[in-house]
Amino acid sequence: MPYETLFLDLDHTLWDFETNSKEALSEIADNHQLLNKGIPSLEAFLKEYFIINELLWEDYRKNIISKETLRYNRFHKALKKFDIDDFDLATAIGNDYVNSAPYKTNLFPHAIEVLEYLKGKYDLHIITNGFEEVQHLKLKNSKIDHYFDHIITSERSGFKKPDERMFHFSLELANANPETSIMIGDSLEADVLGAKSVGMHQVYFNPDEKKHGEELTHEIKSLNELLHIL
Repeated sequence: MPYETLFLDLDHTLWDFETNSKEALSEIADNHQLLNKGIPSLEAFLKEYFIINELLWEDYRKNIISKETLRYNRFHKALKKFDIDDFDLATAIGNDYVNSAPYKTNLFPHAIEVLEYLKGKYDLHIITNGFEEVQHLKLKNSKIDHYFDHIITSERSGFKKPDERMFHFSLELANANPETSIMIGDSLEADVLGAKSVGMHQVYFNPDEKKHGEELTHEIKSLNELLHIL
């Protein structure tokens, strides 16, 4: 049965989270003079931050921590790696980051080309665990919001990927059937296995070619490979 509906993740799939974060945090580091506070280099701070951020996002997906805890503790924990125990500074950085990062517009290679190709052929929707207000800004500022009929965030649905209820909510909102829908995303657990659990086909976007043992519908390392699948 041919596909009718495509659901795509946003961060790390279309919107280049790492590049955009580096740009935003480079500016923030300058504004707060972090290199004069005991941090040896921006690269050293980013290395710690990205590790901590991923771990805290995992806790957020599992409902272990709140949105507010994630937003500020990632910076507090990163600063503490350099013996800077300053929650006020972490709070200021967290606020600056949320006010800066969504305005960065780097997308993964071929994102626009692929969206142009897909738009006329399928109904397109975003499913993201990202924050409601932030994700809409990212899409608008990157000029890709018009490709999508629905932007479905975890805050909107009340559930987080890979919870099956997030996918059922999205399918119902899009008036779509799992048998004719496909999920495209970079997270093996949240995007791919979550979609698989409700009977949807999946495309695992795996540019780093991470090893795994799962049986998936499709796996790609570049977005332009979608042109040969869909």
